[in-house]
Formats: sequence, C-alpha cells, structure tokens
Amino acid sequence: MATLVCKPKQVSKNLLSPLQERARYVVECRFGLGKDPEKRTLESIGQEYGITRERVRQIENFALSHAKRSPVYEEEQKALKELEELILSLGGVVPERDLLEHISKEESIKNHVYFLLMLGDKFEKKREDQHFNHRWVVDQEVSQKVHQALHNLYQNFSENDLIGENEILESFKKHLSGVSEAYRGDQTVLKRWLNISKVIGRNPLGEWGLTASPNVRPRGIRDYAYLVIRRHGSPLHFTEVAKLINELFGKPAHIATCHNELIKDKGRFVLVGRGLYGLTEWGYSNGIVRDVIKKILKENGPMSKEELIEKILKERYVKENTVAVNLQNKKYFVRDEGGDYTLA
Repeated sequence: MATLVCKPKQVSKNLLSPLQERARYVVECRFGLGKDPEKRTLESIGQEYGITRERVRQIENFALSHAKRSPVYEEEQKALKELEELILSLGGVVPERDLLEHISKEESIKNHVYFLLMLGDKFEKKREDQHFNHRWVVDQEVSQKVHQALHNLYQNFSENDLIGENEILESFKKHLSGVSEAYRGDQTVLKRWLNISKVIGRNPLGEWGLTASPNVRPRGIRDYAYLVIRRHGSPLHFTEVAKLINELFGKPAHIATCHNELIKDKGRFVLVGRGLYGLTEWGYSNGIVRDVIKKILKENGPMSKEELIEKILKERYVKENTVAVNLQNKKYFVRDEGGDYTLA
C-alpha cells in the first residue's frame, strides 16, 4: 500500500469547510465521508429533508462546484498534486479498485480519496463499459495507447485459450508501442493495466483467458475438474480430481459427484483407465479399447501387434494383454499375410 504524506480525511474536511451545513452534510452522505462510511442514495437523503432526489443532486453539484471555487481548494493543491504523482507512478491510468486498494484497505479512507479524485481537476474518471472497468486517468496519451493495446491483445483469443502470466505480459508489451519503457518494463504496471479489461481475466490458477470462458470463471465441478486435470498434465483418478478441487480452489467436491460430472462431460473428459480421466484435447478419444483399435487401424492401415500396443497405450491406461485379447476377436480384426492386423 502507498503511504500518502497528505491525510485524505483532513484534506476532505478542509475542502468541505467553506460549505453551508446542509450542503456539507449532503456531500458527506453521498461520498461516505462521515462516521458511517456507507454511501447514501439521493432518495434516502431526499426523504430525510423532504425534498426530491433531483433537488439533492442539485445541492450536491452546487456544493462540489463551490468547494472548487473556494480559496481552500488552492491551498490543498499540494495534496492533490501528490495524488496525481501517485497515479502517474502506478501507470498513468489505473483501475479504480486497484488504485483505492493500493492507498488503503480502510473503507472510510477509500471514500475520502475517491472524493478528492472527483474534485481534482487533473483526474478523469472513465466509467465502466462492456470492455473496461472503472478507471482513473491522469495521462491521456498513455491511456489511449493502453486501451488500444488491450483491444488488440484479445482479438485472437478463442474461448478455450489459456496462457500463462509471463506469456500474456510479453504479448501485451508488443502491443504497447510508443509507451515509455519505464512502464513497459514494469510487470506490476502491466498487470495493473490488464486489470482494466473486462474481456480478459485471470483464473484462480493464475492463467489468463477470456472472462466469458468457464476456464477463467469456473462455474461448477466440471469446470474445476478441467482446470485440475489440465494443470496436472496427465490423466488423474477421479478421487484425486475431487481432492485437488478442494485443495486448489477451496471448493467442496464430493467424490461420487465429481465422478458423475466427469462421466457426463464427454466433450472434455475421456475415461482412459480404471477411474482415470484425461482430456480430449490431448488426443484421447471416447470408446472402449476395441473402438480405439478400430480408429487407429482406420487411420493408419495394417499394423503389427507391437505398433498397435504402442499407439493404444498413448490413449488408454490398459494392460498389453487387454489389447491382445481384443485383437483375437475375428469379427472385427484379422491378420494379413504379413502378420499385421487390419479391420475385418
């Protein structure tokens, strides 16, 4: 967290001092600057005074305008300048949540900082839209380049793409042409900029992808199971999958429920052995051993028993004898003159 030399609560108090009592009270309620950090609505304040919400809005706007015209506003420029320099050090454009968390964990102090941001001439708030979160800007040139770089970054992402943090940072840097190396070379700044985007995000395992993907925002046992097996890199027994879901995500996963969900999702998971599940994206295919043999022979033509066993063991965790027994079924497989097996 950053330690500001200025005291946000004291600065706010000074800036509000020229206001009349009701105007000051309205601003304190709207921004949560009083003893209660809860921000109040226009309606609730209006009901208290017996006036319309629109009249409360007018009082608030007048109060802020009056505060900016008062001599106190000029006297507090040093504090506002310090806040501006802090935002510049954080990247010139910063997600609102990141900025406030960086300054303090205390909700009341966040409210006072937010009030200063809303009042200061150097600070521009860009509101949340379908692509970006709320963010604060003090360097317009950098802001434009960062927003364009974020747009370019996720253009080629598909729903299932997941990439590591180092990889996405390197890719992001390539799109930030013209941005100071002081920013481009700072991974903390780059990650802060990535947090501006609503389109891309990081899953609980630190991998990046589209926020609309269940790989980034897992919604159920199947999604968590996929991330667990993918992270492991090889087939896992369903009991181990359930255990890791609990360990890695803190999600209770009943063993039987986990097994049932793996069975149901044939698009992502393949049973490759007794209770062992792999991912279809690894080249595994659904079906019993006989079906796998048929698929391999159809794709590759006649093969020796040894060649078949080698290929099948890459798709199934079975005993070699199981393959040999299946090959004896003359209804499906026959041996040619060279001793190789082919489809009947």
